[in-house]
Amino acid sequence: MATPTLTPICTLQSHIHSSLNLDYKNILNLTLSSQPTSFVHLANLSKQPGSMEHLFKTSDHDTNADSTSCRCIWVNGPVIVGAGPSGLAVAACLRQQGVPFLVLERAPCIASLWQNRTYDRLKLHLPKQFCQLPNVPFPQHFPEYPTRKQFIQYLESCAQIFEISPRFNESVVSAKYDETCGLWRVKTCSSAGNGVEYICRWLVAATGENAECVVPEIDGLAGFGGQVKHACEYKSGRGFEGKRVLVVGCGNSGMEVSLDLCNHGAFPSMVVRSSVHVLPRELNGRSTFELACRMLKWLPLWLVDKILLIMAWIVFGSVEKYGLRRPSTGPLELKYKAGKTPVLDIGALAKIKAGGINVVPGIKKFSRHGVELVNGECLSLDAVILATGYRSNVPSWLHESDFFCKNGFPKTAQPNCWKGQSGLYAVGFSRKGLAGASMDATKVALDIGEVWRKETRRSCKTTAALGRCISQFRR
Repeated sequence: MATPTLTPICTLQSHIHSSLNLDYKNILNLTLSSQPTSFVHLANLSKQPGSMEHLFKTSDHDTNADSTSCRCIWVNGPVIVGAGPSGLAVAACLRQQGVPFLVLERAPCIASLWQNRTYDRLKLHLPKQFCQLPNVPFPQHFPEYPTRKQFIQYLESCAQIFEISPRFNESVVSAKYDETCGLWRVKTCSSAGNGVEYICRWLVAATGENAECVVPEIDGLAGFGGQVKHACEYKSGRGFEGKRVLVVGCGNSGMEVSLDLCNHGAFPSMVVRSSVHVLPRELNGRSTFELACRMLKWLPLWLVDKILLIMAWIVFGSVEKYGLRRPSTGPLELKYKAGKTPVLDIGALAKIKAGGINVVPGIKKFSRHGVELVNGECLSLDAVILATGYRSNVPSWLHESDFFCKNGFPKTAQPNCWKGQSGLYAVGFSRKGLAGASMDATKVALDIGEVWRKETRRSCKTTAALGRCISQFRR
């Protein structure tokens, strides 16, 4: 599918011409550009003091930058920040809408979290139909729960199908809406140290909920003499055979890392500081998540939570005697309100019951050779794995406070957390996993596509009128 390269004339008139005082000839040169990509250098415009390039390079947004070393580029369509599943999903949907786009990615590959910061045994925790990009099902020969490698293969295939070519190794350092011209200004820094500023009408934040790993400050951890890793650096239990390992965190990652260590002959102890919901991944051969989704179509959320907890008790029995306290809020309600995902058990609970995984309470402090727990117990350790999760990094680069909170999530409640003001969108922040990201991507693409088609039709009429005027003068 060919990518349109026509920038709507009315868009440029309303957002650039009136505020920057560009002459109409320059607007036409930019509008009718036949660039092979969806962006053009603003250097092609006039460099007079009233030009676009001059304005963008001398405004407050660039007060600390060297204007001679920072290129300014107009993007003919939205800029998408992030080439993970969320960014790929919205790019694919925009391609289907016929809207050009630019994807910026700080890593050298797509889906860098999955490729570089996940453990080898990882599989999708949900059935594949809940993890696919819009309108692109997984291959039929893939298992119900694809492996990490299969999921990466699927994403790379989607990028090829929709001709998504991100600009890799470009980290967004700031993005700000310029009230003067009514456009977004996205500043990046490449791995080579070169700076580029992209100018666009729409900005899509698609870096998701897991952009940065969370490393808590724990008393004495810096002085611990053993190995310390975050779960994003953990690959396999190989090399930990016979070692005493403390896994800090009891979410899906903490449970699965503990299980992997146990299977490789290590002696893991897992810190369970707060309450946690543990559900079987499947009930009678059917996905627990799928069953919950089906029940939610007919039953209220609180009742579905009750049913899930009863089913979990039938399968597991009481888990509190093993140190796993259940929250007072139901698993689905807790997920929707606080974003805390229930653990979908794939074997860790059996190891806990058998004594292969030791559950311990919170940490008081670390020492050179071990840890003291809040109950006074001391453990000798060889290594520590921090399964302490991830967080959004949006506040570090997006300079606005109306749409995103300080924690990096939209302030707007579901189901409207995908759209902000002034052409700002968010994909992958709905706390509904990959399925939620796909739904957000579809809404964003439809919203942008509607405006794009409307203004493109209007610009075609304007271009035709200009052509008739020119022909009259030539007679």
